[in-house]
This record gives sequence, structure tokens and C-alpha cells, in this order.
Amino acid sequence: MVTANHHLKEEIRDYWSKRSETFDLAFGHRIPPGPEFDAWQKPIRNVLGRTPRRFLELACGTGEVTRLIHDLGHHVTALDFSEHMLAVARRKHTGKARLRFLLADAERPMEPLGSYDAIVCRHLVWTLTEPEKAFAEWHALLKPGGKLLVFDGDWATPTRRGGLAARLIALLDRWYGPDTHYDSALGSRHAQIMANLPFGSGLTQERLMPLLRQAGFTNFTILSHAPIAAAQRRNANLRDRLRTLVYRRFILCAQKAANV
Repeated sequence: MVTANHHLKEEIRDYWSKRSETFDLAFGHRIPPGPEFDAWQKPIRNVLGRTPRRFLELACGTGEVTRLIHDLGHHVTALDFSEHMLAVARRKHTGKARLRFLLADAERPMEPLGSYDAIVCRHLVWTLTEPEKAFAEWHALLKPGGKLLVFDGDWATPTRRGGLAARLIALLDRWYGPDTHYDSALGSRHAQIMANLPFGSGLTQERLMPLLRQAGFTNFTILSHAPIAAAQRRNANLRDRLRTLVYRRFILCAQKAANV
């Protein structure tokens, strides 16, 4: 069992580095052009605007959300602490202006204070080992009036409908064989990591907002993830359509006060 933060961080880094090899092949990670791309980009466009600004993307992974932000004309610093993930992202975005990749820890970005108009992260918050400290750090990195946009979900507890969907997926795995894009050994590591995380028992917007408020954030806006899930289902097979139903997901925007 992992008991020390240092060891847990290294385990998380190693896990995601190994996932980089097949990450874009697993359903829900790659964002293909068309309706799904538009659905993911819409919250960024509507909440954070089209006027070119300085964005910090935390845990950029293979650079899928990076494209969403960059295509809107923003200046993007895309950060990840896995060299393997960054290598994939850099290959995707070779030669692009207004884009900088940074090898760093999302909980300790070590960037200049007050230097970003917006911070965006997808499926990062549930992995934080010290969320209160991370949120305070992110708040300090934003300019007055800057915004934080979080895409995440409760990956620990299926919804009532999700429990049925998960059982149907298990049946499909038994009948047709497991999805080759999901390594069972990595799946067991994922579960072990979750068991040692502050949000391992589940991350919800209700649990997240008080912690962000404590860090100084205000003006919370909750957006529905349903349009993204609907777009994902349009061209998905049955097993992947069921995957969109398993967990409760959310999109949350918070703001740093303009007079700070």
C-alpha cells in the first residue's frame, strides 16, 4: 500500500506515463473533430471567450484539450509532469505558435504569480494529492478576474443507471473479449492509486466548491456535461455508449475576484 505522498506522486507519474502509449485509443480521451470536438470546446468558448488570452492548461496529457484552447486563438502553456505524455502532445502540435509545453507538477506549477487569464484542466482534480495547496497555488497564478475551468467527475461511484451500464459492459467483455485499449494490469494500478487519494472516494462539484472557495475563488458556474456525452455516443459502439452513462461528470467554472 502506498503511504507517502512522494511515493504516491511517483506512482501516479509512472501510471500516466505508461498510459501515454495507448491513451488516445481508449474511448473518451481522444477528442475527434466534429460534434464531439465542438461539444468539448463550447464551454471554453462560452465561459472564457474568444479574445486571445494567456491560458494555463494543467495535466495536458497528449494534448487533446490543448487543441481546443489553441484553436480559439489563445496563447497556451500546456503543462504535464509525464515526459511521455508531453512527447505525444509535442508531436501533435509541432511548429505551432502561441503554444509552450512545460514539464512540471500541476500541483506546483512554479509559474509567475498573476500571469494567467485562465486555467483549464480535464480529469486532473481527482488525482490531486494535496488539493487545498494546489487550489491556493492556482488562485495565485491567475490575474484578478481570471477564471478556472474544471472538467471532471466522480470516478468512484457509478450512478444508479451507471451501475446497470457497468454490468452490461462486463457482460459484453465476457461475450466479446475485453477492450484491448484498456490494460487490466493498469486498471488494478488505477484502483490502488485511487484508494490513496483525497478524492479517491469520489469527487463531486458539491465537494469541490467549498475547497475552491477556501482558496479564494468565487462566482461559481456549473455547466452540464450531457452535451459532451451525447456527442460521444453519436459514433460510438454499444460498449462505449454505455461508458458515457457509468459516472456522474461535471464542468465547473470559478473566478478570482477582480479586486484582488
